[in-house]
Order: sequence, then structure tokens, then C-alpha cells
Amino acid sequence: MVTLADFMEYKSGANAILVPDSHITTYSDLGNEVVRVSELLSGIEMLPKSAISIVLPNSLEFMVMFLAVVRYGAIAAPLNSAYTAEEFKFYMEDAEAQAVIVPFEEHAAKDAARELGIQVIEVRATKEGAMDLCFDEAPMTRLKDFSFPGEDDVALFLHTSGTTSRPKGVPLTHKNLITSLDNIGSTYHLTSDDVAMVVMPLFHVHGLIGVALSTLKTGGTIVVPPRFSASKFWLDQSAYGATWYSAVPTIHQILLARAEEDQAPAESFRFIRSCSSALAPSVFADLESRFGAPVLEAYGMTEASHQMSSNLLPPGLRQPGTVGQGTGVELGIMDEAGNFLELGGRAEVVIKGANVTKGYHKNHQANEESFVGEWFRTGDQGFLDEKGVLRLTGRLKELINRGGEKISPLEVDAALLRHPSVAEAVCFGVPDKKYGEVVQAAVVLSENVSTDAIRSFCSDYLSDFKIPDKIYVLDTLPRTATGKIQRRHIAAEFVPQVDDK
Repeated sequence: MVTLADFMEYKSGANAILVPDSHITTYSDLGNEVVRVSELLSGIEMLPKSAISIVLPNSLEFMVMFLAVVRYGAIAAPLNSAYTAEEFKFYMEDAEAQAVIVPFEEHAAKDAARELGIQVIEVRATKEGAMDLCFDEAPMTRLKDFSFPGEDDVALFLHTSGTTSRPKGVPLTHKNLITSLDNIGSTYHLTSDDVAMVVMPLFHVHGLIGVALSTLKTGGTIVVPPRFSASKFWLDQSAYGATWYSAVPTIHQILLARAEEDQAPAESFRFIRSCSSALAPSVFADLESRFGAPVLEAYGMTEASHQMSSNLLPPGLRQPGTVGQGTGVELGIMDEAGNFLELGGRAEVVIKGANVTKGYHKNHQANEESFVGEWFRTGDQGFLDEKGVLRLTGRLKELINRGGEKISPLEVDAALLRHPSVAEAVCFGVPDKKYGEVVQAAVVLSENVSTDAIRSFCSDYLSDFKIPDKIYVLDTLPRTATGKIQRRHIAAEFVPQVDDK
């Protein structure tokens, strides 16, 4: 398999996608529908190899439309359905999207597309699992020939937040993705007998690449509920015979907290995977003890098409508090001068592999800062032990990691400063037992206003998970001798005041 367009050559009567209480789709049916929809997409007037934004919840529609877009040779650019119109406008413009795929109902993404003059494609699945499509409110019927993509063509366009700029565009080629899928399949010995629960959103690399596509590439089955539901999780796991799932620690903790109430089985999955945020060793132990399955913590990021390292299935090495060994990806520890350190040396984690992006989209400065030859600087600090196992010790960048959601502090700062009564603002991450980190902020006011009113104001510009949980009002913001505001110093003032949640 060279590109994602070849996915649909795997045709069989085996189940590919199961949507609880809705659709059961075989590989053969999925393949036929992806081919049909990709031919319909070819009738849209747009520049070759352009981006198409996808704003859909976890669903059969998402999977069909994603695979159809990349088969057609366009670039799939999935977006969080919870974004505001302002956020949609930024992401669509940055990806240079020429069309957006949305549900039939009214949605902020449609408003953003109309403002930008971007073509709108509405989609819904029929009872039979076929896609009902409308292009600018007219049924899509036109067909024409098109060329399949090559391995070096961009297939996926995502964003990752930066600490010194707005979110950065990350183009990933078909080769990047296929390499990563092969690495994941090999790491966890995925086969056609596996059934994966998709609990993470498909607009993230974790859910899309780490679970859905890696399972489909190995001929397995994915169970795709519209959203994670702790109350239905074990019912679905039993009904469909799921063999594994992958999630952020927050979801693992929710399942543990409800285990007795939900009558979770003592023995469940072939393995449980954790990624996108650090898993506390105590949670690792509780998961293995209560659910009777090996827990494998992995390390991933968007720029690497998700997975870079992982702990291994028994009898392989599995250590709590670590993110395992490189999985088809070279790992190194590099100091600021670009020198590699010996085992045990602590500095920035760097990676190299065919899964790594060739560079950020139209961002020369970020590329200069992030690449040293073929090595990519992750922004994470860590060290490799004598067995080549990676232990992360902190983040060099100032991203706030709320339950796996990476949040740019400057984006939050900018929203706070839009409020007419906020003169100065700085946000920061503080430790939280449930989410790993949560967003808080400190502001200086020009006139009296409640912090609840400020938080409400931010909802016009930020998704809920980015809005500060708590806002502190100060007379002045502490600065360095050169006038700079340092987030870590301000955060240190308030960390002791943060209650465990």
C-alpha cells in the first residue's frame, strides 16, 4: 500500500465500521461508497491538490468523506466541530481550503465558509449507509475522471499550537501516514481479528491515525460512537467484542471511577493504550489491576503523524512512567547546540523517520527552529535509559496540555485582551488531577468587570476547553528586568491556590 487511496482495495464482507444503534458497514460496502463519493467530489471546481475542511462528528460520514477526499487527491483538513466561527475562519484560511464538508443542519462552520466564499458540501448518511450529498444546496451528481495521489502528495492538514505564534499548519503526506500506520500496526500486532473502540475525536491524530486508520489498514473493525459515553462504553465493548482502545488519561480515569457502577469486567481487552498526555504510574497500575489488560503508554505528536514511541505488549518491555522505545522512529536527545547526549543525558527529545512532516506550512521561522538536518525537535525534555526507553521529564515549550488538548497560551491571551475592560492578560497551565493541566489566567483591568463576564466573553472566540477555568485580577503583572512577562513565574504565584478537581 503506497497511499491512502489504496485503502479501498481491501474488499471483503468483513465488518469495517460499526456505529452503535445505527450503521454496520462492510469493507466491500465502504470501498464502493468511497469510490462513488470521490468521483462526485471530482465534479467540484477547485484547484488540484487543494484542502477540503471536514467538520463532522465521529461517524460513518466522517470516515467515508475523509477516505473519499484523500482518494480524490485532495487534502483532508479535519476541524473540531466545537470551534467558533472566528476559529473556523482562521483554520480554513490557513489551510487554504476551497471547500468544507458539514452536516445538513446549521453550523458555525457554514457561517465561516460563507464569509470566506468557500464552497459548502453537506452530507448525511442514509439508513443504508450511503452518503446523501448536496453541493451549495444542490444534489451532487457530476462525475469526471481524476488522477490518484502519489506518496509524496499531502493527504492530511492539521494544526498544532505554538508558544510564540498562532497554531501552525502541519501537512502530512500519504507516505508519512502509511509509514505511521505500519509502525502502529506492527507495535500492537494488529490483525483482522481486532476490534477497536474509537473514543477519541477523529479530527485528532490520536483517534484518526492512532486507532481508526491503523485498525482499518490491518483489516480490523472500528466501533465509532458519535462521542465518548462512559455509561455505554462497556455495553459497546461487550456487544462488539472490542479487543482494544486508546485514550488520554482523563478518559481512563473516568472509566476507573465508574468501573463498579458500570459493572466493568475484570478481564476485558487484549491491551489498553494511553497517549497524548502523561499517564500517572498510579493510574497505570489501577487500569491493569481493574480491567485485567496490559496498559501501553505511547508518545505521539501531530508532526510525526502521531506515534513515535510506545511500551510493548508482553513479554516486551512495559514500564509505568515511561513512553517506551522508538516504534519505527529514531529517537535522540539533543542539547541546544545540536549535540547528541549519551544515554541518561537530559535535554530535548528529537526524532527522525519517514512519518515526520517535511515542514510546517508557510512558516520558515518555525521550520528553522524545529529541524536540525533530518532531525525534528519535539520541544519535550527527556532522557533515554540504558535500554533505549524514553522517559519524558517536562515540556520545553509553553503549551498547555489539557487532557490531550494542546492549547496555545497566546491564543487565549488574545481572546482575553479583546475584552474592552481587560488591559493586560496572561494565561498559563496549572496542574490538575483530572486533566493533567487546566487553563488559568491573570488579568489587569481598566474598569470593573466580573471574571465570569470575561469568561463568557471568551466563548465567542475560544472553544470551551480553551477558556480559563479561573481568572485572577491583579493590579500589575510581574515582569523581568527587561520588561518581559514569564508565564511560569506568574503560574507559580497561583499553583498553591489551585484545588484538586
